[in-house]
Amino acid sequence: MSSNPHSVLFCCDYNAVRSPMAEGIMKKFYGSRIYVQSAGVKNELDIDGFSVAVCEEIGVPLGRHRTRSFQEMEEWGDRIDAYDLIVALSPAAMRQAQEYTRYHAIDVEYWPTFDPTGLGEDRAAKLAAYRQARDQIEGRIRARFGPPDAEAEEAVG
Repeated sequence: MSSNPHSVLFCCDYNAVRSPMAEGIMKKFYGSRIYVQSAGVKNELDIDGFSVAVCEEIGVPLGRHRTRSFQEMEEWGDRIDAYDLIVALSPAAMRQAQEYTRYHAIDVEYWPTFDPTGLGEDRAAKLAAYRQARDQIEGRIRARFGPPDAEAEEAVG
């Protein structure tokens, strides 16, 4: 395991499914130690209701999340080059993250992550697909950043 950064930016295509899940889980587990945000390549969607539902199951509230793109973050004064690590969860996000490494010393990791959107015939099947993505993200976070803060572990465990 490499050393933990002080700030992490998770990113995916729209900041509506995978990256908000990662941001929420990361904040719950390490929020007192690591500054965390998320962004999308684009911002054309609202937070996905299935993402909200499956994260609520593990005590991670996403209902108040507002989607944002890289461009919007910069327009609002959040400097992307100030993050120690960008974790890209989709190919498009990886390409966008790599653009920042052309001019700034930012570490970028690519975590190809299952995209649950459009899967499942009914609500139960859709929830199962979103749980799979959530669990994949949680597993990668635990593997990369180590044991969660004790209070977070008790709340999820």
